[in-house]
Amino acid sequence: MDDRTAELLTLTARRTIRATAEKLFDAWTQPEQLKQWWGPNTVICTAAEVDLKVGGRYRLANQFPDGRVVWISGEFEVIERPKRLIYSWRIGAESGPVERVSVRFEQSGSSTEVIVTHERIADAAIRDRHQQGWDGCLQKLAKLTDSAA
Repeated sequence: MDDRTAELLTLTARRTIRATAEKLFDAWTQPEQLKQWWGPNTVICTAAEVDLKVGGRYRLANQFPDGRVVWISGEFEVIERPKRLIYSWRIGAESGPVERVSVRFEQSGSSTEVIVTHERIADAAIRDRHQQGWDGCLQKLAKLTDSAA
């Protein structure tokens, strides 16, 4: 690990949601479901493309209230339905390190704890924006699954 890699930051966001791990895994990996909940607070997911296989790519379009659209994309590294996903993460054409996201779905009874670990973040400001984004995403996912119950 070089000095640059050692300086990169990590965040963890978690939420317990009343739904099975299978249901949440599908919500995370199926384009039509992603478009219903992806994105923090006032952000709308206007497009979702998912090639769910190791080495497969995904792209998500986040539309902000001002109309600006930002694309998030990456490649799946690990797929273990319904327990775990690991994928690379890049926003737009940013330079810098490619970030990595790990999502674990830990079911207990009729609820599942969703644990998102976002790694290789360049600085604290970006980490804080990601933290707000993940908290908003998990809140919207919980709201969607609660309304579908």
